[in-house]
Amino acid sequence: MIGSYVAVGDSFTEGVGDLGPDGAFVGWADRFAVLLADRRPEGDFNYTNLAVRGRLLDQIVETQLVRAKELGPDLVSFSAGGNDIIRPGTDPDEVAERFERAVADLTSAVGKVMVTTGFDTRGVPVLKHLRGKIATYNGHVRAIADRYGCPVLDLWSLRTIQDRRAWDGDRLHLSPEGHTRVALRAGQVLGLEVPADPDQPWPPLPPRGTFEVRRDNIHWAREYLVPWIGRRLRGESSGDHVAAKGALSPGDIKSRIESVA
Repeated sequence: MIGSYVAVGDSFTEGVGDLGPDGAFVGWADRFAVLLADRRPEGDFNYTNLAVRGRLLDQIVETQLVRAKELGPDLVSFSAGGNDIIRPGTDPDEVAERFERAVADLTSAVGKVMVTTGFDTRGVPVLKHLRGKIATYNGHVRAIADRYGCPVLDLWSLRTIQDRRAWDGDRLHLSPEGHTRVALRAGQVLGLEVPADPDQPWPPLPPRGTFEVRRDNIHWAREYLVPWIGRRLRGESSGDHVAAKGALSPGDIKSRIESVA
């Protein structure tokens, strides 16, 4: 019976790709918060989302984790390091050392810390070449979780999000359905009864021809890849000038999504 939850992280936890009807992002953490709140008396649940897109591990530790410790919730979800790992020249072993120091500090101050692994990027353009690096980091994350008794939201093993319908048009962030499946898996990790199976197979898709695939790839490169590379060259982040959502009411989240399933 978790009465308070704080989500920290980057774009994944902010909910980029899962656009609500009001133009603001929802995301797996908000949807997961609804699952938790439904198990409490109405009004007896506190939720805060501190995640901001583009944040690196040290930025998350310096700002979000400090605030999370001040709030002292029953549960914190901690997803960080992914933006560090995809940067050229970074060492997953070194990033994991910093991640472990953060987990050690956080677990001493809050009730429970749930950590997340990275996605399997076998089908993601550009990032598929970093698959081995991500897998190495994931191995560290699981070992750290074992040492500190943290439940693990294992995104690598969630095979249904390998489907392209689980991803937004930028191919870097989850779609609303992808975020929903992650929220359901998070509930399963904590032993909750969830309203749907995140491993439920997708309906079949008609085959796509070579022309369609090529057309989609050209559109993706023009609309998403080129601007992403440009920001990297300019030293800019998609999270510049973006503020965290902060405290959210589960009732407000429910009004923005039809269902958590």
